[in-house]
Amino acid sequence: MSIRDAVLDQLLAAGIDTVFGIPGTQTLPLNKGIQNRQDIRYVMARHETAVTHQAWGYTETTGQIAATLVVPGPGDMNAMNGLKNALNDCTPLLHISIETEPEVRGGEGIHETPPDTYDNVVKENITVETPESTPVAVKRAIAKSLTPPKGPVRVGIPKSFFDKDVSAAESSSFTHTYLTDVPELALDDAAKKLDSATQPSILAGGGIRSANASDELQAIAERLDAPVVTTYKGKGVLPEDHELSAGVLCGGSPPELIDTLADSDVLLAIGTDFDAVATQKWTVEMGEMLIHITLNEDDVGNGYNPAIGIVADAKDALDYLISTTSPGEREGTDRAQTARNGVWDRIPELLDIEEAPFTAARTLKTVRESIPNETIVTVDAGGFRLWTLVMFKAMGPHRYVNPGSWATMGTGVPSAIGAQTGNPDTPVVALTGDGGLMMCLHELHTAVAEELPIVVVLLNNNDYAVISDDAESNYGFEKGTYAWREAPIDFNAIAEGVGMDASKIGSIDELEQSIRDALENNQPTLLEVPIVSTDPQAYTLVD
Repeated sequence: MSIRDAVLDQLLAAGIDTVFGIPGTQTLPLNKGIQNRQDIRYVMARHETAVTHQAWGYTETTGQIAATLVVPGPGDMNAMNGLKNALNDCTPLLHISIETEPEVRGGEGIHETPPDTYDNVVKENITVETPESTPVAVKRAIAKSLTPPKGPVRVGIPKSFFDKDVSAAESSSFTHTYLTDVPELALDDAAKKLDSATQPSILAGGGIRSANASDELQAIAERLDAPVVTTYKGKGVLPEDHELSAGVLCGGSPPELIDTLADSDVLLAIGTDFDAVATQKWTVEMGEMLIHITLNEDDVGNGYNPAIGIVADAKDALDYLISTTSPGEREGTDRAQTARNGVWDRIPELLDIEEAPFTAARTLKTVRESIPNETIVTVDAGGFRLWTLVMFKAMGPHRYVNPGSWATMGTGVPSAIGAQTGNPDTPVVALTGDGGLMMCLHELHTAVAEELPIVVVLLNNNDYAVISDDAESNYGFEKGTYAWREAPIDFNAIAEGVGMDASKIGSIDELEQSIRDALENNQPTLLEVPIVSTDPQAYTLVD
């Protein structure tokens, strides 16, 4: 058996049946193997940056690992953006790069880059040294990626290895286990503190999604009658139509949400590392007593000093707390509603618009009301994302995708492509701004070529508005310094030029109908929604 076939067998044995990539001279030996098989799908992107964002969207919405395949050097470096995004989000990916052959290394071969260049954007960076070791290296990389805390693993395989017909090494199974039990004494102490609380709250992060612990989170929240605030990456781990959902901790959080955390007598923070973005550089108060449960011991004491710090799997820890706490009524529903209303009470004038141009708030409210609850929504970075975080309901742990603390732009469309690839029978809507779309515009063609019926809702203000606002407010720049209103982009013409259905929205009624039509037509569609140039940023909610 060739090493090429042995590698593909390892992918399939691990449940990896989708590879996102861009073919190059170096990848062709492995591309040939994929093309000759019916059990692996190859999705061809238009830029390597999109490749890793597509795999990230696939994994975030399916819970299944995907693979990426790029050429060395420029391909790897373009893909680094998405690898770092996945690393920050603890999203497992297998990133296959075609490494420079051992005999050429150091001789400036085409695209040659020192392998350690990628060490800081992946969980582990593996360079394969012999053809015989290749399948085991791939097997180990997959296991490493899936072992909590999960993350992307790069494996560099020289091109010349794939066509080798040698006796490949065999190995035992690699374990995916990180922690095998829970610290019962510490959790017993936590349970007693939670039982005695009169105003408990929960802060839930993306670790809940990684651990598949959404059901357990809902169970403990209901048992304690505690409002649940989430981080950026935790958004959706408790469906946001649940009465205990209190909103997202972010730069646009209203004072009522911040008070929900600060006024807690016991705060259970689980699946979060308290990063600087979510906590607004650790300025948000975390109540009188903090119980922090996380997978990484280095997260304990990061920005906050917990009364009880526990290193454990979120699902296992919550299971234990469910069995050791007592149910109680603590006005959690009222506290959660107060936090949620902190947004809606401040924006009625932003919603009272029926004709274009609209506000981001009005657009997002209409989109949410026009799509089924099971729709997967992918969200790009950009100014409108804060509005999405604070007011767009995420209906489940795998139905909402947005970048976490890496906050890279240009993810909305690629992650929608990955999500639709992994969920072919589920509607997928991408929310993006004009700045973000311009960073991945080429991927509209990928959606068409792959026959993926994503609906792209483009909130277009012809500006890097959040940057222009900051420049004006804090640095004395002229208003709209980074806008391009004098050179507007015809996004409809571009979308139609690559074979995508497209229209420009003129009214709220038209937006509602266009979204429903696009989902029913089951074709890749771009809906351009003009946004007013004076649209306020969501961080004004905190003023």
